[in-house]
Amino acid sequence: MESRIQRSGRTGRPPRLSQEAILVAAQRILDTEGPERLSMRRLAREMSSTAMALYHHVQDKDELLLLLLDAHARRYPRPELPSEPRTRLLASAQVLHDLLADCPWIVEVLSFDDFVSESALWIVENIVDAAVECGMDLEDAVYAYRVIWHYTTGELAIRVSRERVQARAERPEYREHALEFLDSVDFPRLNAVGRRWAGLTSRDDHRRGLEAVVAGLLEQKAGVTTGQQARVERVTADAVHACPCC
Repeated sequence: MESRIQRSGRTGRPPRLSQEAILVAAQRILDTEGPERLSMRRLAREMSSTAMALYHHVQDKDELLLLLLDAHARRYPRPELPSEPRTRLLASAQVLHDLLADCPWIVEVLSFDDFVSESALWIVENIVDAAVECGMDLEDAVYAYRVIWHYTTGELAIRVSRERVQARAERPEYREHALEFLDSVDFPRLNAVGRRWAGLTSRDDHRRGLEAVVAGLLEQKAGVTTGQQARVERVTADAVHACPCC
């Protein structure tokens, strides 16, 4: 008589590994367990495989997150951007923010210090192009993009970190109470803010800040251009005055 062997767990061959299947499984973990639980080992268990097998398709967790961001960017709808350069610069920078903010795990990607998702390079192109149309040379336009990138990612990183801390907090932050009891002579402004500090610093002021950043970049460029023109005029005037035939 043939003996029967009881088997536990999944039966049959494990699913065929591919980069697409890995991304689907990784997104499932992000959606159901959160970014802090995503690791190559956890992903391998999800796929009934080994971490070493995954490395044949994805170099490491950093590349995995960038691939997930790229997939998200491909699905993100492209809005019709305005033609006026300054308005288009603001609109493109806002799209960059909104696309990144749409990923609750985005803080894990921000450490790469640049937006290298190929599917979202159209946003970078529009920011740089709009800056050039605003009168910047190409080098200054790239600088403008970098400033916008740093402002955007910094704002998102602080916001996400704050939300995580607040979700775990069982009592009000110490800083809220500490500001209220500061010496009004040494710290008159902070003492006046007091308990309102948390509410004021947690408001969504991204757009207001973005407009200030763009205005500052354009004003900085205008100031440089005006200064250069003034120097040219001074040099020209000095040359005329120095000319013996004038």
